[in-house]
Amino acid sequence: MKPERHEHPLIRVATYNIHKGVQGLGPTRRLEIHNLGHAVEQLDADIVCLQEVRREHRREAAHFRHWPSQPQAEYLAPEGYEAIYRTNAVTRHGEHGNAMLSRWPVLSHQHRDISDHRFEQRGFLHTRVEVVDRVVHVLVVHLGLVPASRVRQIALLLAHIAQDIPDHEPVLVAGDFNDWGTGLGRRMAQAGFREWREQPTPTYPSRLPLNQLDHVYARGLKPVHAMVPSGRIWQRMSDHLPLVAEFAWND
Repeated sequence: MKPERHEHPLIRVATYNIHKGVQGLGPTRRLEIHNLGHAVEQLDADIVCLQEVRREHRREAAHFRHWPSQPQAEYLAPEGYEAIYRTNAVTRHGEHGNAMLSRWPVLSHQHRDISDHRFEQRGFLHTRVEVVDRVVHVLVVHLGLVPASRVRQIALLLAHIAQDIPDHEPVLVAGDFNDWGTGLGRRMAQAGFREWREQPTPTYPSRLPLNQLDHVYARGLKPVHAMVPSGRIWQRMSDHLPLVAEFAWND
């Protein structure tokens, strides 16, 4: 027997730019992927959206003695979670992209290249997740550094949603928007997306958070809470802090 509507739980979603699992520069850089594995588990999110995730990097694997043998998305997935990864950028020594870790079954996934110029390879990951007896679309994004590029990339993202996702199916859009202003947030709101805004949740830079570059927007779900973990260990693992947001069903 299917659960009643009131039995649908809150959906807890985290988004985290993990900086490819490495912090620092040159010979002083340090491997943080093992700490990140514990951190992701501590977030206790139903859906974890990750950016700057390594599939492989031959130079780093040779440099760090304890570089994981698994791709980072699979390594970071807590027990029982499904890991979905798609590449955004191919580099000389490997590749990296977006990933989603889900406590709920993943029905399908696809990738869209939204690179705006040859100096930045960008994309978004679109997954369909079955939460109890409903389909929720989860899109993981990492937008560019150039303001005009971000505007065009948001337009492509919203056009994809309008064309490929039925209006009645809930949608979550999470990731690193790289936006220091409010312009992209207004565009998301105009398209029917909401996020928790009752208190500031700055995520960047991690050592002294000044602005919220990371967001979780929802359509067809109600934002009920959001928070950013604090403490020295979170400051060390990446240049971003994770954002954790909770959503309830509209009915």
